[in-house]
Amino acid sequence: MFHVVNLLLNALSPKIHFLSNNVCVLDCGGAEFEDGEEVYDAIGGLLQGSSADCKNEDDIRDICLQMFNTLKLNGHAASKQVLLDTPVQLSQISAESTGLTWTYVFLLSTSSTLSSSTHTPPQTVDARKLEKAEAKLKQKQGRRNERDSQKTTSPLVLEEASASQASSKKDSRVDLSGKNRTYDIRIENFDVSFGERSLLQGAELSLSTGRRYGLIGRNGLGKTTLLKMLASRSLRVPAHITILHVEQEVAGDDTGALQSVLESDTVREGLLTEERLLNARIANGTAEGMETVRLSEIYAKLEEIEADKAPARASIILCGLGFSPKMQTLTTKEFSGGWRMRLALARALFAKPDLLLLDEPTNMLDVRAILWLENYLQTWQTTILVVSHDRNFLNAVVTDIIHLHSQRLESYRGDYENFVKTKEDRLKNQQREYEAQFQYREHIQVFIDRFRYNANRAAQVQSKLKLLEKLFPDNFEKLSPPVLQLDEVEFYYNTDQRLFTQLSVSADLESRICIVGENGAGKSTMLKLLMGELTPVNGIRHAHRNLKIGYFSQHHVDQLDLNVCSIELLLNKFPGRNEEEYRHQLGGYGITGELATRPVASLSGGQKSRVAFAQMTMPCPNFYILDEPTNHLDMETIEALAKALNKFKGGVVLVSHDERLIRLVCRELWVCEHGNVRRVEGGFDEYRDILQEQFRKEGYL
Repeated sequence: MFHVVNLLLNALSPKIHFLSNNVCVLDCGGAEFEDGEEVYDAIGGLLQGSSADCKNEDDIRDICLQMFNTLKLNGHAASKQVLLDTPVQLSQISAESTGLTWTYVFLLSTSSTLSSSTHTPPQTVDARKLEKAEAKLKQKQGRRNERDSQKTTSPLVLEEASASQASSKKDSRVDLSGKNRTYDIRIENFDVSFGERSLLQGAELSLSTGRRYGLIGRNGLGKTTLLKMLASRSLRVPAHITILHVEQEVAGDDTGALQSVLESDTVREGLLTEERLLNARIANGTAEGMETVRLSEIYAKLEEIEADKAPARASIILCGLGFSPKMQTLTTKEFSGGWRMRLALARALFAKPDLLLLDEPTNMLDVRAILWLENYLQTWQTTILVVSHDRNFLNAVVTDIIHLHSQRLESYRGDYENFVKTKEDRLKNQQREYEAQFQYREHIQVFIDRFRYNANRAAQVQSKLKLLEKLFPDNFEKLSPPVLQLDEVEFYYNTDQRLFTQLSVSADLESRICIVGENGAGKSTMLKLLMGELTPVNGIRHAHRNLKIGYFSQHHVDQLDLNVCSIELLLNKFPGRNEEEYRHQLGGYGITGELATRPVASLSGGQKSRVAFAQMTMPCPNFYILDEPTNHLDMETIEALAKALNKFKGGVVLVSHDERLIRLVCRELWVCEHGNVRRVEGGFDEYRDILQEQFRKEGYL
């Protein structure tokens, strides 16, 4: 057993310093190892290979565990050095013992001179094996240091989504056999969670082929998560049904934009590839008889799917989404992220999957492209499930509404307006039934509890929305117009591309102006000129000396520190206030309770937008410049935002593609195009008519 102990001590060198043959100082602690298994990993093999008195693996594990417990110091890992308080009488340790019975005290600080001792016992182990043991220890320590470094630099660990469902063996057998040829989707009794939060419980989802469904619900309830569970087939969708989820932008490479869209039709691409190979074999004289027959079949199939018309169809889709003929020849790596998202949408539309999943497709589009997409989807032949906050888009496109609330899904026939009416009628009927049967409470307790819960939730939501309407404070002095003006402004990023020439616009505290135009026309640039973030090449920007602008960026998430919670975010931006003030500010936008203390990165897109609004309004601006403020907001919040802007006594200039918001808020419509801005007297109706006429003339419809 002396040999075993000696090996242990030497394997831990140079962490051990000897004061005499019987007394030693251990210059290490439990922090060097996470458990007894790590001690075993470090020196177990060494012991088993070198010790004659301890060959049993369990014995060695037990020795390593007791060594770890000794180093651990009963949890006192802070002391780096340990003085054993009695001599280690190795000769008295029984050879049959399976462990070490050391006693110890932890008295010495890191400054103790004991650590300078250089006395070492005679080496009794193979130097090469000792080096291997030490190398293993260093490797483990390196991994531990790396983990600690990652904790320091990336402390945020986001929750993951998961789904589960009850499925019958019969359905599974039919699906696997390939006999299930229906394109209807029915998923019963399923749950969806995000981390520890339950989003759906015992839910049912039915999607009939050829119908277009709008999935709606308040921010943070799980709409996007549900789409992801369907796309990943975490929820069981029949294997023969093809699914496309427009979620990520197209990767930037040397593929042309038009070719990228054509390649999304994998059937056509496969047939064309096979055709080229067979023709090459025929030209070389190496083709066999059956290959000639196969080539005829391929030609018939290509004719059946109208493969020759595919380039024209792909080009029409790209044009409708805003890609000019010149842009269609560019490689995908030459486009920005927003345009590559449009490419992803174009690829999905061209591929025609059996189930098309769209998550806020209008966020990436301008008004012109949205109008084209509405027209295009109205003739879609397969199934669509779309998440959208755009009320007009839903009214134009969907045939059914699926409402996510109270951890379940409810289906309604018709567009969004019909959903609102039907829901109101249902609530009225529930109220009448509740009042009529109140005296029989004991008999209908389940119904009453459910109704009361929904009614309370509805009241809470309405209360928050009414509060949101008051969150644009207007206790500021009136400013004489013009408070903000651009006069004969010329601007360009490079001389080859002049964005504006002789741009003259003005706004005051009465203004409610919406700017529309195609992507790339300069809308966001114009906002930055108004704010003074960009300096005109020529011309003048004038702003009232007391003007205080609140700006909401189209890319508002970029303005937020995702690694802190919402309270910390406001604290860092506006220090010196108490926590209650920050909570009150966030609470007005629906970021309450536990939401306010969660990392911003873990919030939904709509919840991040609400945090950005809370941050923007806290310093009480008297003029708001908003760039696509409705992205990711749910419909109730958009309605509340519109009411808040209408009640606000300051000025508002906004860029938006949301027809509902434009109609509710704006008194002036400016169209940004051809290096200038023009006012459309007839408002949004006139602008819509102009675009429809353009589509007809250009053949995009």
